[in-house]
Parts: sequence; C-alpha cells; structure tokens
Amino acid sequence: MAAPSALTVPLGTRRRAWLTDLPLLFVAVFWGGSYLAAKGITTSHTVVAVLVLRFALVVPVLVAAGWRGLRALTAAQWRGAALLGLILAGIFLLETYGVVHTSATNAGLIISLTMIFTPLAEAAVTRTAPSRGFLSAAALSVGGVVLLTQGAGFTAPSLGDLLILLAALARTVHVLAMARTKAVRSADPLSLTTVQLGTAVLVFAALCAVGGGPTPWAAALDFGPGEWAGLVFLSVFCTLFAFFVQMWAVRRTSASRVSLLLGTEPLWAAVAGIALAGDRPGLLGLAGAVLVLAGTAWGRRGAGPAAQ
Repeated sequence: MAAPSALTVPLGTRRRAWLTDLPLLFVAVFWGGSYLAAKGITTSHTVVAVLVLRFALVVPVLVAAGWRGLRALTAAQWRGAALLGLILAGIFLLETYGVVHTSATNAGLIISLTMIFTPLAEAAVTRTAPSRGFLSAAALSVGGVVLLTQGAGFTAPSLGDLLILLAALARTVHVLAMARTKAVRSADPLSLTTVQLGTAVLVFAALCAVGGGPTPWAAALDFGPGEWAGLVFLSVFCTLFAFFVQMWAVRRTSASRVSLLLGTEPLWAAVAGIALAGDRPGLLGLAGAVLVLAGTAWGRRGAGPAAQ
C-alpha cells in the first residue's frame, strides 16, 4: 500500500508530527553549535576544568530527576554504566582538546564519521559483510574528510583533526559497548545517563587534581559574560535539554525519525563555523564537506534500521 501523501494526512496529525520534530531539530542545531561554543570558552590549558564545570552543573539535576531509578539499579548495572562513563570521559576529552586545535566546521564534520564507523565495526564484530552501497558511502565520507582537512592545500592533518577522528572512533566503541553490555540493556535511560556523566565528572575532577592545570573554580573566575553564556549553552541546551527531548520524542515518533533529524548535526556545525566563526575551508574543503554530508546520509540508509 502506498504511503499517504501530505495532503491526505489529517492536519492534526501533521501538526503533532511537526511539534515533535521541531524540538529534535533544535537539539541537532544546538549540538552543531556546541563545537563553536566549546572552542570559544576553552584553551588547551583549561579543557579539563571546563569539562568539570560543564557536567557538574548537569549531574545534580539528573540525580534529582531520576533518584528513584538510580536506587533501583543493580550492582551489575552500576558497574556497566560506570564502564561506559569511562569511555564517555575519553570521548569528551578527545573532542574538547580536538576542537581547541581545529575549526568548529572540521570538528562537526569529522565527528559525523561515527555514523560510518559504527556499522563497519558492528559488521566486523558480527562477521557480516556490509553492502557494497554502504562501503561506497564510507569511501565517499573518508574521501570527503581528506579534502575537508586539506582545504588550504595538501598538508598533514592538524592535531585537532586527528583528535576528533579518534573521538569518532571512541564514540563507535561507546555505541558498541552500550549495545553489548547485557547489564545495561534493561536499565532506565535517565539513570544510565546519570551514572555515565557522574563517572565522567569524577574522571575530570581526578585529572584536575593530579594534572597541575587550573582548577574549575579558577577557570570560572576568569570567565566573562560570553564564556558563562557558552558554558550555560553547553550544559543546559546541549546536554539537559537534548537528553530530555530525546526521551520525550522517542515515545512519540520512530527511532529512525529521531535519528534522521539528529543526524543533521554536522550540517549545523558547518553552518555555525562558516557563518559565525568565519571558517574558510576553501574550495577543496567545501567539496569535502559536501562529500562527508552526502556519504554519511547515504551510509545511514545503507546501514539499515539497526544503524538508525
């Protein structure tokens, strides 16, 4: 049976779908802008301190909202969530150090390779061959990243580009670990997220204590209004708002639709970097950005529902 056209779908149904889609689109826009915001408030010396501040503002709210669920977690679920939190800490460290040393445009587009790496890693683990279409999409995306990072001429990729690439690989490990850790499969998503972020904050705090860099409080004292606005944006909009919108939306629409809308994140990262930060990727870089966006979109379709 053919799908109903937009004209035959009741107006109320279309309006409800739009009201669900719009907050998800805002999440993708916020995530796209998060690289520019992180770059604006962080230096190579304050990465860990800023990460403590960012998530220390979030975790107490999550604990208060999900206290009952946290108390219901089993010991195995706590251990599994804490292990995922260690991986998550590594992801945030790589992403934040990476964005300090590259452009916001590059960071947002390179990190989107997670959508390609994850199905490839899953295929390797399950020993199933990915489709030719998906492999073509992966090659297109990788070629796009090469062009993107060489927009000013063919040189070695920057340290930031390599760190963001490692972050994309770490995200893939996190996704696979979450899918394959039996203890956390039945855990409440809010509780699982709270334990992961809480573990990450403990890691960041420990690194601050032994690393000799500025403390979170010292970093906060140096913040002006712009830096505080950036921190609030990362904490409230890119973390708290994003998490609760995803939980709310997945009960009202399909997981594939949620994934499709959130998958526009790299597009918004490029828009923010070029329009607000004045990134100038050059003709090669622009061609690479188009290839990355096209390859990841093609790859999402080729990977099938499981990847979405």
